[in-house]
Amino acid sequence: MKLREVLKGIDYELIKGDINKEVLDIHYNSKNVEKGSLFIAIEGYSTDGHRYIKSAIEKGAKIIICSKDIEEIDGDYTLLKVQNGRRALAILSSNYFNNPKEQLKIIGVTGTNGKTTSTFMIKSILEEAGYKVGLLGTISNYIGDKRIPAERTTPESLEMHKLFKDMVDEGVQYCVMEVSSHSLYLDRVYGIEFEEGIFTNLTQDHLDFHKTFDNYYEAKFILFQNSKKSIINTDDEYGKKLLKDIANESLTYSTMEDSNLKAYNIKMHSRGIKFSVDYKDEKEEIDIHIPGRYNISNALGAMLACLNEGISLNAVKNGLENLSGVPGRCEIVTKNYNLGYDVIVDYAHTPDGLDNILKTAREFTKGRLISIFGCGGDRDKTKRPIMGNIGTELSDVAIITSDNPRTEEPLMIIEDILKGIKKDNYIVVENRREAIKTAMGMAREGDVIVLAGKGHEDYQILKDKTIHFDEREVVKEIIEELYAN
Repeated sequence: MKLREVLKGIDYELIKGDINKEVLDIHYNSKNVEKGSLFIAIEGYSTDGHRYIKSAIEKGAKIIICSKDIEEIDGDYTLLKVQNGRRALAILSSNYFNNPKEQLKIIGVTGTNGKTTSTFMIKSILEEAGYKVGLLGTISNYIGDKRIPAERTTPESLEMHKLFKDMVDEGVQYCVMEVSSHSLYLDRVYGIEFEEGIFTNLTQDHLDFHKTFDNYYEAKFILFQNSKKSIINTDDEYGKKLLKDIANESLTYSTMEDSNLKAYNIKMHSRGIKFSVDYKDEKEEIDIHIPGRYNISNALGAMLACLNEGISLNAVKNGLENLSGVPGRCEIVTKNYNLGYDVIVDYAHTPDGLDNILKTAREFTKGRLISIFGCGGDRDKTKRPIMGNIGTELSDVAIITSDNPRTEEPLMIIEDILKGIKKDNYIVVENRREAIKTAMGMAREGDVIVLAGKGHEDYQILKDKTIHFDEREVVKEIIEELYAN
């Protein structure tokens, strides 16, 4: 594709060369540049792509796009300057892949918690209605049934538009995606118009990046400025604020107050939830196979978005009931063992997430509720004592351990967690595997163990390395160790 076609919709200044060159590929990481590449320099938080322009030229880049003034570098290349590198990357990526976003109906889900479960629910509903569906999210990306590893919740715009192209090539009609606050603030989804934008909730997370709650909210708000319709959880205070702030068409869902879709006759059990809904003079009882009161809200948001897309209430019901579970989201990993107690793996890594999973587990715990949790290193430190307090207040026994310490010392993170604890019902076991083994060793008939924080993740990020660590595998190994005889 010619450069002039790739640049459609971008305001630029041509510094050197011409715009009739052929674009062979696009890169924002100079390490990946090959002969004939277009290299766009992106200003990041830990590094600046402008520092690697010379390296990109030496590796054969023939087109350079920058957003800062740079020193003249010898070579046969075209140089352009744009005002915003990230927005330019989003536009030119879409152009390069022939704007596949225009051939997809895209549904975006944002919020602190519930994004992953909501997207899996929507995918199941749309598939029940006969559509081929793509999914972009934390656990994996999917094109129909084909699973593709995901590096982050929302891909960088270049990778995203390549995935959109692959989806279109495979006959996908809908793409449902988790839209993180980072991706919104950093313009990864710039230029995308969403059919439906879904708001789940807003609680404390990512303040290491956004600094304030207002900034966090404003980042989330961007999704709804770029959605044809907004689907809002009005059980959340920020949902109520969003409803007042947005100008586009909006629909609401709730478990507590009048809304466009409200759940009632709620019945909780250890393997799922039943509830009823009324929608446009139709009534249905829904039986989902994922426990947790908060998953009623996730289901309602997914339902309302799909109903708004013209999916029948019966297909919505069947789609939700066909979903057996979501990896690492209130996932009972001991279903196939007769231990007398259950072990649940959940991704809860925020105060609200931990509060939700422990309150959910309490509803079906006959014996003691034992929690295992930590906090990630190099992330929002202010949530650590809050999580310490929540974990010990809502558990009978809490085991404080390590969770992706990254460059920080695990015991220093644990010390921050302990500052919020007021009770003496906890122990510290730094090694996460040993913490799980300790919990399973003390578990009795009727107890429930909640492993919070890692969920679907199959790794631990340590100071100098990343090691394989899948809690589902760890639990199985410990069962074999403890009950070998």
